[in-house]
Amino acid sequence: MWKPVQTPYIRRMPTGTFSLTLRSRIYFSMLALLVISFVVTGVTAYYNYRVQDGQYHEGRFKRKEGAVQASIEYFIRSRGGSLPADSVTDVFSYKINELADIHNMSISLFDLRGNILLSSTPADSVSMEMFEPQIEYTIFKQLSTGSPRAEEEKTVGDQTFILAYWYVLDMNGKPLFITNVQYDKTEVNREELQQFLIELTVIYIVLFIGASMLAFVLSNYITKSLQRIGQRMSNVRLGVRNEPLEWHSKDEIGALVAEYNRMLKEVEENAEKLARSERESAWREMAKQVAHEIKNPLTPMKLRIQHLERSWDDEVPEFGDRLKETTKSLVQQIDTLTHIANEFSHFAIMPRARKVSVDMTELVRNTVDLFQNQKEVEVTFSDHTTRKAVVEADKDQMVRVVNNLITNSIQAISPDKSGLVNVSVKEYESMVMVEVNDNGSGISEELQDKIFVPNFTTKSTGTGLGLAMVKNIVEQAGGDIWFKTKPGKGTTFFVTLPLQVSTPDAPK
Repeated sequence: MWKPVQTPYIRRMPTGTFSLTLRSRIYFSMLALLVISFVVTGVTAYYNYRVQDGQYHEGRFKRKEGAVQASIEYFIRSRGGSLPADSVTDVFSYKINELADIHNMSISLFDLRGNILLSSTPADSVSMEMFEPQIEYTIFKQLSTGSPRAEEEKTVGDQTFILAYWYVLDMNGKPLFITNVQYDKTEVNREELQQFLIELTVIYIVLFIGASMLAFVLSNYITKSLQRIGQRMSNVRLGVRNEPLEWHSKDEIGALVAEYNRMLKEVEENAEKLARSERESAWREMAKQVAHEIKNPLTPMKLRIQHLERSWDDEVPEFGDRLKETTKSLVQQIDTLTHIANEFSHFAIMPRARKVSVDMTELVRNTVDLFQNQKEVEVTFSDHTTRKAVVEADKDQMVRVVNNLITNSIQAISPDKSGLVNVSVKEYESMVMVEVNDNGSGISEELQDKIFVPNFTTKSTGTGLGLAMVKNIVEQAGGDIWFKTKPGKGTTFFVTLPLQVSTPDAPK
């Protein structure tokens, strides 16, 4: 079963979520402010435009109305200053159309009772929909009660008209007829509004593009310093000299840099103290273990020598045989001491790996062959690869790894049980996996966390450095090691190593 390698530097985000960088948040915040300011400015500008447009049309209408009124009065003066009531239609039949064309307004004339006399409004125009043969009562009442002028606003469809009424007087101040002018402000309003919106849109587009570029530059400038600090922080390593950051401005970033430098110094001091404490603790444990392992063979050696000395003093006849037995026992104990010294030496000073191309399938097969003469335990090998499983590692160290795992598996099987150890080689994409499975007693749950700890062993003899050394070798080769166990049923150790990129011509 494949064991994924966990990377502590990767923060896994919940599914469906993402996080924007600080630079992106600053950039989008600036764009949001720009959009909001554009909307507020646009609404304000449109409102002001509508107010000014209303004022403009009101002034324009009054100017046109005054011009029409002045033209009619001038025309009447040119005809003697007065007109008979029944001649208004004949006199103004042509003049009213001329004035309507000049001033671009619909003009109508009513008699003093409010009945229509003459109108310049074409029969097919929109203004004709507002045409009434008689002045409305409310307007006529305003004029008849002394008001010099009356005004109303009407809407037809999507067009808005302003209508004004006033009396036309002769030179003696006597009313001759009532004049009505109609001013269509929609046409001018549409053209001006369309032009205004086009100009405003062009200005906003240009401003938005320029402001977006400026916001991008500013966001980069603001976060550039933070990126530099982040890069320097990512390069901080314990156990080495880390250079403090320099920042010459006493701003918020300067305060952050000062705090970082303080914490960096504090972390380095604490790391040095921790490393010193760990080294001292490790040496104390190592010295304790070495002393314990050395005392074990020294005690029987001392007893053997004392027993031999008493035999000499007592002139025992079998002294020669006892001397040979004692010598043999002392040699065995000395070999044990030598083995202990070698184990501690190998663990303390691991030989520098000489990496070469190693065919793991062939190496594991050859190592398994060395265990074929086991009487109580059957050691088998199975190959599940489809190509050469070539890795880059120290060949001798890989042999020690496989040899140690097989030896541990054999020793984990009870002597009164038919033992079986199966060693297999498998491949998974860019990795090769070596599995060592046994049907031994397994590893109890309380001991599983200590398996790879130096000096830990479940056996009555040994230094407890084997699996710790195996783990060290595998990790130096870029691999990983772990195990699965079921108490009473057995244990399986897994070793994974990265395959070489190009393997066809790799040596065995």
